[in-house]
Amino acid sequence: MKYTRLGRTGLKVSRLCLGCMTYGIPDRGKHAWTLDEERSRPLIRQALEAGINFFDTANAYSDGTSEEIVGRALRDFTRRDEIVLATKVFMPMSGDANGGGLSRKAIMREIDNSLRRLGTDYVDLYQIHRWDYHTPIEETMEALHDVVKAGKARYIGASSMYVWQFAKAVFTSRQHGWTEFVSMQNHLNLLYREEEREMLPFCADQGIGVLPWSPLARGRLAREPDQDSDRQRTDEFGKGLYVQMAEADRRVIEAVGEVAMARGVPRAQVALAWLLHQSPVTAPIVGASKPAQLEDAVSALSLELSREEIAALEQAYIPHDVVGFS
Repeated sequence: MKYTRLGRTGLKVSRLCLGCMTYGIPDRGKHAWTLDEERSRPLIRQALEAGINFFDTANAYSDGTSEEIVGRALRDFTRRDEIVLATKVFMPMSGDANGGGLSRKAIMREIDNSLRRLGTDYVDLYQIHRWDYHTPIEETMEALHDVVKAGKARYIGASSMYVWQFAKAVFTSRQHGWTEFVSMQNHLNLLYREEEREMLPFCADQGIGVLPWSPLARGRLAREPDQDSDRQRTDEFGKGLYVQMAEADRRVIEAVGEVAMARGVPRAQVALAWLLHQSPVTAPIVGASKPAQLEDAVSALSLELSREEIAALEQAYIPHDVVGFS
């Protein structure tokens, strides 16, 4: 396993982060394709044995049961100080008027609920899941600062928003001397590269770590263009990300297949290797429901792509509508 620092911090994380949305009680929440605890634990153990020390979940994944499953597994399989644990806040967790969002009330309630479910007294990275259009950013950033000063989180991060919003949050914190975001978890892969226009340059300039989600485009980059999976058929959020496969997208997927065939490796390794070559990507967030998927992710760390291969993978891309911010 390879390790790197998260942005400008001194925190060392593995170059792969295990995304834990896959783990949760299937009939809790919107993800019918998740794995229950019995099937989740071997994959979490496998990730640890491979040297992955970075684990990402969220309060809303499977109605909180992802945090519970991940928390129990990590307590059983490793020491708390040896791992970097991340979770998120924003999505509605109850039907009451203050059940979601990024108000002080919501943040203070949800950090305590997440810590209880995870079975720990702090998280290493506490992230806002989306932008809250109804709460002043000053209120959100001061509340997050207080969470850090209370010892309930070591660092804070953000996920999926416009660059003007992220910049506003960063400079609001800087203006007041509050804790600043150290990471951006955004939608980035060979089929969706709109983040290259502004978000990646901003993060590089500000020394902010980048943690791409959906690095394989919900599995589309790991198989033939016309193939699908159980998850793809039932993943309503994913359907909104990739509404219609453009001819250019098919050519990108075919290019992945051609490079993979020439190298004698699975497609997933090529797609992940491309992402790992991008600056300032810190650690792609990989999901795994099968042991082979984790094996491919780890193997991608050793796959060095040539300039010609990278150009071939990127050549067919066309601009896409901005998606994933809601």
